[in-house]
Amino acid sequence: MIGVDLVKIDRIKRFTERFGDKALTKFLCQDEIALAKSINTLAGFWASKEAISKALGLGISKKCSFFDIKIFKDEKNRPYFKLSKHLIQEFDITELDLSITHEDGFAIAVAYIKSEKSKQGKLSF
Repeated sequence: MIGVDLVKIDRIKRFTERFGDKALTKFLCQDEIALAKSINTLAGFWASKEAISKALGLGISKKCSFFDIKIFKDEKNRPYFKLSKHLIQEFDITELDLSITHEDGFAIAVAYIKSEKSKQGKLSF
């Protein structure tokens, strides 16, 4: 399953300027806030969580909140994510991958999730 999201960085900037730290805590946990050292990173995290929820076919909802998805960075600053146990179990998830980029005032994220229960993308019917 693949999910993609694109967000204007300025949109996230206005959101954070208007609501301050409360804006960040609406979609990020404290560990994620500590990782996000720039507005570009914040926008990338927003796009990532949206892309991941779309890959699951749920969108951000009661079944998949912003806090069911946690973004991390490895030692090379490469993003990756983890999901809540209930999502892993419900979808029988076996693989996850994430790519984020920023360019010309936009942040885009692409999420890949392999699920043993997915019926999407089958070659025959």
